[in-house]
Amino acid sequence: MVTLKKNNSILVAQKVLSLKIDALKLLKKSIKQDFEKAVNAIISCPSKIILCGVGKSGLIAAKIASTMSSVGSPAFSLSANDCLHGDLGSISKKDLLILISNSGKSEELLPIIKFANRNKIKLIGIVSKKNSSLYKGSDIKILVPEVKEAGMGIVPTSSTSIQLAIGDALAIAALNKNKFNKYDFSKLHPAGDLGKQLKTVEDLMVTKNQIPFIHQNKNLKDAIKVITNKKLGVLIAKNNKGQTAGILTDGNIRKIRHDTKDLSKVFIKDVMTKRPISVSNVTLAVKALRIKKKKKITSLCVHKGKKISKTLGLIHIHHLLNANIE
Repeated sequence: MVTLKKNNSILVAQKVLSLKIDALKLLKKSIKQDFEKAVNAIISCPSKIILCGVGKSGLIAAKIASTMSSVGSPAFSLSANDCLHGDLGSISKKDLLILISNSGKSEELLPIIKFANRNKIKLIGIVSKKNSSLYKGSDIKILVPEVKEAGMGIVPTSSTSIQLAIGDALAIAALNKNKFNKYDFSKLHPAGDLGKQLKTVEDLMVTKNQIPFIHQNKNLKDAIKVITNKKLGVLIAKNNKGQTAGILTDGNIRKIRHDTKDLSKVFIKDVMTKRPISVSNVTLAVKALRIKKKKKITSLCVHKGKKISKTLGLIHIHHLLNANIE
């Protein structure tokens, strides 16, 4: 067993985290109707969402803006100091301005608050003090609790944690109201491990002339020509209505060739697998791979919406593996 001394860094870390946890519990209890008003203002903003703060609050503003942008509420952050030297010009009347400050009394914020009020720019204030300029000047007031800080009781730690938390809460609440889904999220995160997890079959499938289509009334001689040309080891058979009628693999053809001399007398409609498995174009690639493994197949037809009989793409196992989908 490890004996901890009174000044042990582990004890200090635990104390800091305890203060943060207590602060977050207070924040949870403090959320009122103004939070809902703020969310509605975010999702109805006709122009830009701009976040701004001073010092540590400015860094928090930048992170919240990044989170909002990644979940369907385009936003960016401005430096309060830069605003005082010309960047106020980037804020217009249709914008939504979110100012973050623990005290709400920072001198750098006062001209920004006056600018917003004078130009009737909707202002959301995230602040801990009711008697502050930010609280009084905000159209929507999110009053967060006054909390104990770590590090001599003055280092911004607990206060910045609740600022970040309320910002994340606003972003996710807006996401839910906007019905922003995994498919939308994937379009904004094309790279890295997250991008791989969120790729859809539509991102990887072959389409149009690349799809190995053939009419179901064709014979296997014709089938061999198409399957050789398309190089996917599979054929999608269509009926007279242009609907997907079945699927035929090179493995199927090899077995038939072994037992049949005249392939011109064997028709695709008689040997194809009817009603092939098809997935929606918004299906995640990782899910498509799981289906392939479970069904022990190499290819899936891809459709859009409820039009299962209308194949608009084909996703092959190689497409998934080449994209490092696991």
